[in-house]
Amino acid sequence: MALAGCPDYFLRHSNYRERMERASSRRPDQLIVSGFQHSANQTLPHHHDDDVDLEQLVNDMNSSMDSVYSTQADTALLLNNGHAHAHHHHHHHNHHHQPHHMHAASHLAGHSQAHRRHTPPLLPSSPSRERLRQSQPMHIQAVRCLQEEQHLRPASLPAIPNPFPELCSPAGSPILSPIPTSDNHIVKVWSEDGAGKVVEIPADMTARDVCQLLVYKSHCLDDNAWTLVEHHPILGLERCLEDHELVVQVQASMSSDSKFLFRKNYAKYEFFRNPLNFFPEQMVAWCQESDGSIPQSQLLQNFLNSSSCPEIQGYVHVKEPGRKSWKKLYMFLRRSGLYYSTKGTSKEPRHLQLLSDLEDSNIFTVITGKKLHNAPTDYQFCIKPSKARSDCKEVKMLCAEDEQSRTCWMTAFRLLKYGIVLYQSYNGPHQRKSNLSPFSAPVRSVSENSLVAMDFSGRTGRVIDNPVEAQSAALEEGQTWRKRGQRMNVLGSPSPLHPSSLNTVIHRTQVWFHGRIMREEAHKMIMQQGQVDGLFLLRDSQSNPKAFVLTLCHHQKIKHFQILPCEEDGQVFFSLDDGATKFTDLIHLVEFYQLNRGVLPCKLKHPCTAVAL
Repeated sequence: MALAGCPDYFLRHSNYRERMERASSRRPDQLIVSGFQHSANQTLPHHHDDDVDLEQLVNDMNSSMDSVYSTQADTALLLNNGHAHAHHHHHHHNHHHQPHHMHAASHLAGHSQAHRRHTPPLLPSSPSRERLRQSQPMHIQAVRCLQEEQHLRPASLPAIPNPFPELCSPAGSPILSPIPTSDNHIVKVWSEDGAGKVVEIPADMTARDVCQLLVYKSHCLDDNAWTLVEHHPILGLERCLEDHELVVQVQASMSSDSKFLFRKNYAKYEFFRNPLNFFPEQMVAWCQESDGSIPQSQLLQNFLNSSSCPEIQGYVHVKEPGRKSWKKLYMFLRRSGLYYSTKGTSKEPRHLQLLSDLEDSNIFTVITGKKLHNAPTDYQFCIKPSKARSDCKEVKMLCAEDEQSRTCWMTAFRLLKYGIVLYQSYNGPHQRKSNLSPFSAPVRSVSENSLVAMDFSGRTGRVIDNPVEAQSAALEEGQTWRKRGQRMNVLGSPSPLHPSSLNTVIHRTQVWFHGRIMREEAHKMIMQQGQVDGLFLLRDSQSNPKAFVLTLCHHQKIKHFQILPCEEDGQVFFSLDDGATKFTDLIHLVEFYQLNRGVLPCKLKHPCTAVAL
């Protein structure tokens, strides 16, 4: 009997082999049915009568054997080696009858020779025949266990490994055996629109790898800004996982109501590009001691260097444990932990008290607002131990004076805790792009290398040598083709969609347009995605149904600019500066301000997007 698809796990287990060897070590005579033993024992004499007729005894035994063989067709018989049982009867017979019946044996020698042809000899007459073992018939019960068949193997034969040990007994069944556990884990990630996606990841998969997996599954652009967010709705806390963190380990420390969110965060490594915007000189103790301007590279080098010890200092509101009151203290953030001074702004060791360490803690942003905790400002953050799941007593609630100081505290906490690991995570994608093989890029032919940029916007073409001018000409030509396509009409037939109506709805297909969302929701989305310069979105105006609003972040402040429609020669345009610069649709407007600052405080750089998993 073959077993299809049997896993190797069950065949390699040693306990199956041990169980089989224990079953084969039992004596076969212990498995003989008691009914047959009783009937066989009745054929043998157990008394010491001197007048026993040997011929009658042989006839009785032959008749008993014939009766047993006659039942073989009716009942299932199994031949087993029963030499020990037969030898026991032979020894018992010789011990009781040989001293008293020597004359009877000689008298009936001829008669017993006649019966030898049809009666199997019970006793071997020579040493060579002692090796031959006669099998005795056994009655097999109608219902038997599979384990009983294993016990009926002769004990004299060597132990033969069973190739299918899972069929020996219910204990060896694959159903009852422990199934080998996989190293993969199930993680569920949620998007901004409330949809979730379940992914199966190994235990050593980092947060960056999971983000790349979700980017691949969601068919969105990987610009190294996607992050996994650890979200605790009951506590009102969330933080972005670092790219090197193991997702399975973070999930093990989360409570059942917590979850992972998948969103963009442009400020994750923005401090490497513009460190002076994140570390004001009045908050960095080293800058105050130098009494001069500090180069950006040297400022970051001190944070990443393990031998140096930069220090962040400033006033922070600290919530008193078990109460809703807050206390303003002067804090010092070092590699060894976060300290507060018991005497003004004193740095003396006897005046410093440890509030929290950095090694076993993580820094979170409080998203519930200041009313829940009665905070003095809206710029709350907290330090939560890594092992604490939902215990509010172990969470240190803090509150900064403004957004810049809060960002400084949180960024310095990450740099002092992880150090050079953060720079490796930031530099990794850029280094991989620079190390790409030249064969990975499409090879241009000789004819393509001989091509030059030309301008065909006028009546005559001209060769463009300046790359910036070539890009501007290409953009202008693309816009011309778009307008030409909108005006195109075959034989004067009406267009399926009027150009004016197309201009009013074409922007709804863009990732930066979010429709009818409230002002507070726009603020929340900008804050969640990093509050870097140039982060923007467009939405419908709540006050004017025909207007739109541009929400833009600059210097960690969120500003709103109204886009008003204006009509000229029967055509509707959109403008940010009261008609000074007009655009046929919002896509043209966004493309223009991505290249030109205009009346805005900065160019449009990063669209605030939301992906659906």
